[in-house]
Amino acid sequence: MTDMIDPFGRAVNYLRISVTDRCDFRCVYCMSEDMNFLPKKEVLSLEELDRLCSAFIRKGVKQLRLTGGEPLVRRNIMSFMHAMRRHLDSGALEDLTLTTNGSQLSRFAHELVDCGVKRINVSLDTLDPEKFKQVTRWGNLNKVLAGLKAATNAGLHVKINTVALKNFNDIEIDDMLKWCGDQGYDLTLIETMPMGEIAGDRNDQYLPLSQVRQDLGERWTLTEIDYRTGGPARYVRVEETDAKLGMITPMTHNFCESCNRVRLTCTGTLYMCLGQDDAADLRAPLRASESDVLLENAIDEAIGRKPKGHDFIIDRDTKTPSQSRHMSVTGG
Repeated sequence: MTDMIDPFGRAVNYLRISVTDRCDFRCVYCMSEDMNFLPKKEVLSLEELDRLCSAFIRKGVKQLRLTGGEPLVRRNIMSFMHAMRRHLDSGALEDLTLTTNGSQLSRFAHELVDCGVKRINVSLDTLDPEKFKQVTRWGNLNKVLAGLKAATNAGLHVKINTVALKNFNDIEIDDMLKWCGDQGYDLTLIETMPMGEIAGDRNDQYLPLSQVRQDLGERWTLTEIDYRTGGPARYVRVEETDAKLGMITPMTHNFCESCNRVRLTCTGTLYMCLGQDDAADLRAPLRASESDVLLENAIDEAIGRKPKGHDFIIDRDTKTPSQSRHMSVTGG
């Protein structure tokens, strides 16, 4: 095994892979309602996804997170999850997780545990059914809550991911914090990211978490803790609930100095940074040879170009996103 070390001395050991760009929701900060999805021939097969992930694991990836779109709407995705279990069993892979909108958890929670998954992230921005319908466009809150219950019953540890949106759910953050504590969930708040054309102006959505942190500190006892999951969140303990509260702040404080991850799209495009356009095509070398030599060489070349950090900014003049690609393409 050869560790992947980027030009700034950071070991890359975390791969986030979007297994599909499709989703059964149309969250307003993530997608337009009328999305044009990729032709199936451009999307990697499950066998190709296995080859790619296995190559990264051989090269030192210890954490593998499935994202989308919504990963659990990918046909036969559980066969891929079962196949990845072999890397957990061998000890080569330490953590197999996924980020989901929760809509399919009632069906798959117990099987995820069978695949070796121990924890999941569930995207949930509001506990108000009408607001939930508004932000997801197509979602059903009761279905997600039933999925969360199924996940807990199956023994999965749940972390709720909430995108903080000004004039939408900012007044609900205290309620979300209490609810997560009552349910035994951790909570991570995320600043909205300027990715992809959406309906509306992101300046109207953007809520700096530095302000949220200050406001919460007036009502909750937040204790700094040295806790990491391999992702970009920074955590505090909420003493009143004993739950962890994470904050992902790509806008107010970038987290690039400790970045240990890369992102792979369902078409085999590797993004070395979420906020940069530089990418590597891994599908071509993957399909060019049954051997993985070309593929591993392409991975090495790409890691050698990993940038120091991202350049996220919400342009107040042009109102255009920093990145034209949607989050669902790169992997949320």
